[in-house]
Amino acid sequence: MSRSALGPGGEFDRIRRIVSALGPSAPDVGDDCAVLPDGTGRVVVSTDLSIEGVHFETAWLSFEEIGWRAAAGALSDLAAAGAEVIGVLASVGSPRGAADGHLVDLMRGVGAAATAAGGVVLGGDLSASPQWVVDITVLGRAGAPLTRRGARPGDGLWLTGVPGLSRAALTAWRRGEQPEPDARRAFAHPAPRLALGRRLAEAGARAMVDLSDGLAGDAGHLAAASAVALDIELDLLPLAPAVVRAAERQGTPAPVFAAEGGEDYELLAALPPAFGAAAAAALAMATGVPLTRIGAVVEGSGVRLWHERCQVRLAGYDHFA
Repeated sequence: MSRSALGPGGEFDRIRRIVSALGPSAPDVGDDCAVLPDGTGRVVVSTDLSIEGVHFETAWLSFEEIGWRAAAGALSDLAAAGAEVIGVLASVGSPRGAADGHLVDLMRGVGAAATAAGGVVLGGDLSASPQWVVDITVLGRAGAPLTRRGARPGDGLWLTGVPGLSRAALTAWRRGEQPEPDARRAFAHPAPRLALGRRLAEAGARAMVDLSDGLAGDAGHLAAASAVALDIELDLLPLAPAVVRAAERQGTPAPVFAAEGGEDYELLAALPPAFGAAAAAALAMATGVPLTRIGAVVEGSGVRLWHERCQVRLAGYDHFA
């Protein structure tokens, strides 16, 4: 099995072509993080790009929120590896003529996210740019980092948190309205699930992925990397009232709306059959984050999404669609 196995989608077709061109110089590209030897453990590295007009609009967020959000999205990759945070590097492209205060506020948000995660800002770079660009590199450490590989038939699929709130905020802004407070908070100030990611690794998680492109999209990467199939019951998804209302306004079933939404920065983990409701409740109580079983790992390939006992075909966010 290729170590660069990815799910379907135009963006990931491009990544596959890049990996093919790089050949043996990029043997392990395709997971959330690069993993480097570090004594008895591993240094875990990932990078994430946030671009004005693609990932955020300055009319929606303060610059401090833009910085926090960019850093939190990158830190979520460390959560998927079950890693502790060392620090972040931030490279920022700023439009010519932009107020210095905007850049300072943006970096204040990056620093706040790093501190909240237990890390520091290690450095970065600045450049002029046609629009705001924030490129965050994160470094962490884990004894045995989790990847998307390792899920086995019979494992349960567990989801952290409540999906769809970020999409609820986005759809409100696109209608020219203000999002509900819970939805806006989820979009502007996401909380990477670092503590719960480590706890899930300790509980025996075999594979894990963070949901940056939506459950419907990112589940496919875990299935492809592990060479298994995933059965996911959308009706088991925990739904916030703001998500239900946003879905109703769009005329979409709420579980479908939540599954297609990106940038939730929740975790999808494959855990062995012995991990059950009692263990999940204990982790939820310890971390303050809900943990819900939404499906199972089975023999085969791909992802089957079920809604009201019917299989549905959904896609996550694709940057190049």
